[in-house]
Amino acid sequence: MAGRTRTPSKDVERALVDAAEAVLIRDGLAGVTVRAVAAEAQVALMGVYNRFGGKDGLESELLIRGFERLRAEVAAPADTDPIARLRAASAGYRAFATKHPQHYLIMFHASAGRHFTNRAVQDSASRAFGELVSHIRYAMARGAITESDSVELAQQVWAALHGAVSLELNGALRSPDLGSSYTRLVDLIIRGLQAHR
Repeated sequence: MAGRTRTPSKDVERALVDAAEAVLIRDGLAGVTVRAVAAEAQVALMGVYNRFGGKDGLESELLIRGFERLRAEVAAPADTDPIARLRAASAGYRAFATKHPQHYLIMFHASAGRHFTNRAVQDSASRAFGELVSHIRYAMARGAITESDSVELAQQVWAALHGAVSLELNGALRSPDLGSSYTRLVDLIIRGLQAHR
């Protein structure tokens, strides 16, 4: 009788992260426990510990997924108009947060800080931020916005977008049309970037 075929380790790891993601969406970060993820993936508890070391390892993987998805949303074609590119990146930022609110909340939750000792988490976050920096540099190089320190300027833009999105996700905004309100904020940011050209 032929022996059972073993599932490749990478497939098991992917299935466990998929399960952690399903639990996160359904139950929030507090629900992402080793036991809950193992049950969701239908694997033994030791399967989670062996591959991720426990809950912290799973959370790091969720952060990596989140930042990679955010990076994809804020990326823009290299041949677009620089201002259109900034608008598209800003719209992508909100689109990610509103499509994946649980991911967004854990990525910027105070508890996320401890995961930034993990090089893979650092790298994924840097790639996401790097997209915004590249849009700023692209616009500067084409004379569309004021010359400045591109990293500092990108941090300021990110802070403004993050503030708006966080307030929206927390239900703190009072606008009847949150999408239009966000677009007006982006317009305000861009006018500030264009000042004194």
